[in-house]
Amino acid sequence: MNSWLLVYLPLAPMVVVAITALVVMLAIATKRSHFWTATLSVIGLNAALLASLLLFLGNVPVVPNPLFVVDGFALFNMIVVLIAALACCTLSYGYFGTLKDNKDELYLLMLIATLGALLMTSAQHLAAFFMALELLSVPMYGMLAYTFLRSRSLEAGLKYLVLSAAASATLLMGMAFIFADVGTLQFADFARILGSGQITPLFVLGAVMMFAAIAFKLSAAPFHAWVSDVYEGAPAPVAAFLASVSKVAMMALALRFLATSAIPALTAFNAVLIVVVVASIVLGNVLALRQTNLKRLLAFSSVAHIGYALVPLLSVGAASTGVASMYMAVYALTSIGAFGVITLMSSPYRERGHTSVSGEADDLRFYQGLFWRRPVLTGILTVMLLSLAGIPLTAGFMTKFVVILTSVQGMRFWAALLIILGSAIGLAYYLRVLVQLYQKPKAHLEFDAHDQWGIKAGGIMLFVVTVLIVLFGVLPNGLIALAGLASIA
Repeated sequence: MNSWLLVYLPLAPMVVVAITALVVMLAIATKRSHFWTATLSVIGLNAALLASLLLFLGNVPVVPNPLFVVDGFALFNMIVVLIAALACCTLSYGYFGTLKDNKDELYLLMLIATLGALLMTSAQHLAAFFMALELLSVPMYGMLAYTFLRSRSLEAGLKYLVLSAAASATLLMGMAFIFADVGTLQFADFARILGSGQITPLFVLGAVMMFAAIAFKLSAAPFHAWVSDVYEGAPAPVAAFLASVSKVAMMALALRFLATSAIPALTAFNAVLIVVVVASIVLGNVLALRQTNLKRLLAFSSVAHIGYALVPLLSVGAASTGVASMYMAVYALTSIGAFGVITLMSSPYRERGHTSVSGEADDLRFYQGLFWRRPVLTGILTVMLLSLAGIPLTAGFMTKFVVILTSVQGMRFWAALLIILGSAIGLAYYLRVLVQLYQKPKAHLEFDAHDQWGIKAGGIMLFVVTVLIVLFGVLPNGLIALAGLASIA
C-alpha cells in the first residue's frame, strides 16, 4: 500500500484537475450557471494548488514512472501554472459576465488546458511530451476564438490552429527521426547514447526539428510571426493564459527535455540555440518599439523574454533550469498583472449603433491620462511594466540580474551584454506606455474600468500580484531559494 501511494500520490494535482473538469462538464450538462461553473473551477484549482504545495514542501520521495516524474522542478512549475490558471479564471469571470452567448465552456477548456500544462511539467518521455502538449494546445484553439463574433478573435484561433498543427507535425517528424536512430523514447536514454559518442546526422536532424517546434510554441524568434496577431485577437483573459500558463509549461517541458537529454552538448544544436537566443532578444525588442497596440507590444516583448529565459540553459546547462524556471515564474506573474489591467478595461463586445464591435482596450491611446481617473489601477500597470523592463526594487530586476550572473559564471559574456542591451531597448517602449498613462486625460473616454473594480475578485487578484512583484524585488532571497529547489537533479 505504501509503495502504491508513493507512485500515485505525486500525481494528485493532475488527478484533482481532471476530476474538476469532469465535475464542471456534468454541471454544465445539468444546469448552466456562469457563477457555479466558475466557482467549481476555482475550487478545483485551489485544491490542486494545495496538493502541489504539500508535495513541494513535504519532500515526497521521487518515484518516477516511465512517462512522468514529479520532482522539485515539476512541482515548482505546477505551482506557478496553477496560480496563473486561478488568476485567469478570476479575470474571465468578470470579463465574460457581459457575454450574451454561452460562457460555461470556457472554464472547461481552461481546465483541460491546465491539465495538459501540469502534465508537461513532469513529462520525461516523448509520448508523454506530445500527449501533454496537445492536451494544452487543442483547447487553446477554442479559447482564442471564443468571442467569435469579433473577426480578430476568430482569426487568432484559426491562425494558431493552422500554425500550431504545422509545428506539431514538425515535432512528430523530429521524434520519428530520433526514435528511428536510437530506438528509445526516454529523455534520459538520449544522454546515455550521446555520452557514448553514438551520434548520427539523423539524430541531430530530429533534435533540431523538435527544437524548432518547441521554439514555435514558446514564440521564440525566428518562429514568432504568429504571436502578435494571436495576442491582439484573443480575449484579454485568454491572452493572459497564453502568456502565463502556456509559456511556463512549454518552457518547463523544453528545459527538462534539453537538460536531461544532454542535447545542448551537440555542437550543431548549440549553434541553433545561440541563434534562437540572439534573434529572440534582438527581434523581440526591436519589433516592440514600433507598436502602438498594447497587446501587440506585450506579444513582441514576450519574444524577448523567452530569449532571456533560454540564456541560463546556454550558459551552464542542467544546473540553470532553476534559474530559467524562476525567470518564467516572475514573467508569468507580470504578464497576468499587465493583461489583468487590460481585462478590467475591456469587454467581449461593445454596441455601436446596431452592430457589435471589439470591446478590447488594447490601443495605447485608450490609456492616455488613465492615472487621473484610475490612479491605483495605473499604479498596478506601472509596477508590471517596470518589472518587465527590469527596474530595481521589482522582481523582474532580480530575475534579470540572476540570469546575467549565470551568463558571466558560464563565461558567456556576450550573452550578458546582449541582455543588458535588450533591456535598454525594452526600457524605451515600456517608458512610452508609462508616459501615455500620465499624460493629460482625453475629454472622451472610450474605455474605463468599473467604478468598484478594486473590490471585485479580479481587482483583488491584481493587488496580490503587485504585492508579490514588489516583495520579491525587495526581498529576493525567498525566490532565489525556491529556484534552487526547482533545479533538475
